[in-house]
Amino acid sequence: MDTPLLLVPSDPLTPRVPDEHFEREADAARQAGLDVAIVDHDAILAGDVRAAVRRVPMADGGQTAWYRGWMLPSAAYSLLATELGARGVRLLTGPAAYRAAHELPGWYGMFADLTPASVWLPWKAGRAPTTADVSALAEALGGGAGVVKDYVKSRKHEWHEACFVADLADTAATTRVIARMVELQGDDLAGGIVVRAFEQFAPDAGGGRTQEVRVWWVEGSAVLTTPHPDAPSGTAGEVPSEVYEAVGMSVRALGALFVTTDLALRSDGVWRVIEVGDGQVSDLPANQDPARLMMALMRASPIRE
Repeated sequence: MDTPLLLVPSDPLTPRVPDEHFEREADAARQAGLDVAIVDHDAILAGDVRAAVRRVPMADGGQTAWYRGWMLPSAAYSLLATELGARGVRLLTGPAAYRAAHELPGWYGMFADLTPASVWLPWKAGRAPTTADVSALAEALGGGAGVVKDYVKSRKHEWHEACFVADLADTAATTRVIARMVELQGDDLAGGIVVRAFEQFAPDAGGGRTQEVRVWWVEGSAVLTTPHPDAPSGTAGEVPSEVYEAVGMSVRALGALFVTTDLALRSDGVWRVIEVGDGQVSDLPANQDPARLMMALMRASPIRE
């Protein structure tokens, strides 16, 4: 089988070279033995996927690839996989596995005991939710504080306006926050509406933000632990081995080949899974060496869906 490819976004101004955000990873990938090719992220989002992959070499069907780039909606990732397949290149993470790791409804069942209680409702972008739409969803969590988001992202920077609800039993307030989240997400609303029980977490050493770490998993094994990219201190907390073991069981049950889990220390000292993501579109902090991650991707055994 051909040497696996690492596909990275092109620089918007110099499309024949990687976006500077991914240059270090492209260099580390080459040093690990991967080949590197360029895709046009903007063209993917615009729907011109054939143009987006024009710089990916044609293959005879035995070429495998990882994507490492900016976040893609699940539908766009599926189109990318199809167009690459037409060039004889197979993404090692197929569209179904990508969606399962990328969207909360896909991963929640495997992590339910490790993550805040959550409920969700498919929703169309641009449609304003009513109290009737929201009431049954919020009631399923039984009141108390909550946070709202779409299947992938929250509006955490508009915390009180479009993310946090002080009491989910207050249906009017819950509806107002959800409606604002839907409005602000606009056409980028991913999948639908998610309501999660609020849990209190320990602050980062840098102050303010939750103490959070990102664990990178390849073939069900933790290969790297980093700070969360938004962590003010830029340092990762010490995660006990038993936490890795418990989270690893859920990661392996999910079955996706390349996954990240964001863990936060709850105020009572319990580590919790805050988010799960597809590793291909999870950000690596700028102060972290990508070499170990690229070597793990090079070693990963190809799997076929």
